[in-house]
Amino acid sequence: MSVQQRRPWERAIIENVTPQVDCGRFPAKRSVGDRVVVQADAFTDGHDVLRCRLKHRHESEPHWTETEMTALVNDRWRGEFQVPRLGRYHYTLTGWVDHFLTWQHDFERRVDPADIETALKSGALIVREAAARAAGPDAKRLEQLAQSLLGPQDMETRRHLGVSKDLARSMSSYPDRSHAADYERELTVVVEPVLARYSTWYELFPRSTAAEPGRHGTFRDCIKCLPAIAEMGFDVLYLPPIHPIGRLQRKGPNNTLTAGPQDPGSPWAIGSSEGGHLAIHPELGSGEDFRALVKAAAARSIAVALDIAFQCAPDHPYVTEHPQWFRWRPDGTVQYAENPPKKYQDIYPFDFENPDWKGLFEELKNVFLHWIEQGVTVFRVDNPHTKPFAMWEWLIGEVRKQHPEAIFLSEAFTRPRVMHRLAKLGFSQSYTYFTWRNTRQELTEYFTELTQHHSREYFRPNAWPNTPDILPEYLQIGGRPAFMTRLVLAATLSANYGIYGPSFELLENQPRAPGSEEYLDSEKYEIRQRDLSQPHSLRPFITRVNRIRRENPALQENWNLGFCPVDNEAILCYYKSTADGSNTVIIAVNLDPHHVQSGWVDLPLQGLGIAAQDAFQMHDLLTDQRFLWHGSRNFLQLDPSRSPAHIFVVRKQIRSERDFDYFL
Repeated sequence: MSVQQRRPWERAIIENVTPQVDCGRFPAKRSVGDRVVVQADAFTDGHDVLRCRLKHRHESEPHWTETEMTALVNDRWRGEFQVPRLGRYHYTLTGWVDHFLTWQHDFERRVDPADIETALKSGALIVREAAARAAGPDAKRLEQLAQSLLGPQDMETRRHLGVSKDLARSMSSYPDRSHAADYERELTVVVEPVLARYSTWYELFPRSTAAEPGRHGTFRDCIKCLPAIAEMGFDVLYLPPIHPIGRLQRKGPNNTLTAGPQDPGSPWAIGSSEGGHLAIHPELGSGEDFRALVKAAAARSIAVALDIAFQCAPDHPYVTEHPQWFRWRPDGTVQYAENPPKKYQDIYPFDFENPDWKGLFEELKNVFLHWIEQGVTVFRVDNPHTKPFAMWEWLIGEVRKQHPEAIFLSEAFTRPRVMHRLAKLGFSQSYTYFTWRNTRQELTEYFTELTQHHSREYFRPNAWPNTPDILPEYLQIGGRPAFMTRLVLAATLSANYGIYGPSFELLENQPRAPGSEEYLDSEKYEIRQRDLSQPHSLRPFITRVNRIRRENPALQENWNLGFCPVDNEAILCYYKSTADGSNTVIIAVNLDPHHVQSGWVDLPLQGLGIAAQDAFQMHDLLTDQRFLWHGSRNFLQLDPSRSPAHIFVVRKQIRSERDFDYFL
């Protein structure tokens, strides 16, 4: 409501409500079971006492539920509500001058008997008005209280009743809200599955899962991989596009322009005579085989995530069935994808400005709905930043009307404002710049932004040390310690993280060329069969890290992240703690994969719930070593050839070193 629309007797002013994304234009995000903490500035003219209530409802509910808000300091108020269901919740605030509380506040300070007697009559009138708003026993009770304020008891008895909490409680349910002022807008929070807040992704190319050399892998082969993936602690199995791959302009090994008759092509060159985005590559299996994979994964608490890439190979059926959906060049050919100097002759992008854009939007929405029918509710969306923002807001909203359980991961390695816009439009999680943040300053600044900036209300990071497209320089030159370091950082800085699985397990770090982030013999263009049981595999370490994540609730959130000063720039130290303090994890990482590093770390003992005079045990969950620390300043040393990181859990405060023997 604007100033001009406010009625003069609506004296409560409500401002600066949080959470609020772009003045309520977009919803905040939460997961099932979370509590939404709402704060606002609320005040009025003069010295009257204000009351504020938080109003909230699920989108399926016609009526508001109200909860009382608590005054903090400097006219700041706080309230909260729980979100036990998927979908959208609406919330707003209302406030009013409470004449009874104002009367009681002033009455407590009166000392003159005549003033007290007059005030008791005024109070009785206010209570009697409340009785008229009540009904049944409550109305009778309030009428009796009003009469008691008038007599015949002595003044001291009546004065005691006037300032009593019992009277305040009786009055609180029947306030005079005829002059209440509502906040100017309704705000929204989208509630998604817990998997949107805390997830562990493993990327796998199904065509590379065959046990026999030279054979194309299938969904049935993927099912055989599930026990190992589950044992490592992953709860999302992410598959690159599973559709038929175009034959025209097919790319060969290492992205060469000419492919041999046995070269499988890139899964992102979608569509051929066998079908398009609703079809399955025939060599992977049938629809029944795919549904069997989804079912078998679910039995192990693993969600199958599909890569949705809205682009087409030259022989995709859309090209002939809907030529208006593409951009045609003057020579009569379709414009293929380019990112100069790179050319992607095997991929045709859609022209979203074509006259039939509505038909295109509907078709792309149906792609998601089709795969949801097959049992998939988690999607990694390829390059969403190259498609219209308006389409994503509409499409995700339409899908969630039917399937609020759907989760969308935005693979948008692009400019920050574009990444954030996509998150606001509905993407559940977002890729990040973590892949290229290596120094202590870079990591500290970036994750402080991700976890403490107001953008955390809508932007959920998903940290990836590597992807099929990106082999960072740090992994190329750092050897095994570099892989261990980046895994620990991704898994503990972010509640959502993932790895390009088999490649990461086996420490693959050979670039296609010096200075390139492309893998040599990239799996994007050829089938790669690996022996994952090799002795140098990182699988045991990955398994341990994921178990630590699973067993420590503090690592399943983002907003609880804090950093600790260390007098060595090569060491990053940070902590996470649950709201009740029952689980505190402190992580120290050597960012130098080549040398032993040591330093003194300063811990915020008060914030960690540790008394300054206490000793406490630091149990390293990676090595199972235990250390006795005293006070805020302690020494640590990390040898990357052994373990480049500590993941400590604070087990117990210890009064003496003799108590330490109990834990050994």
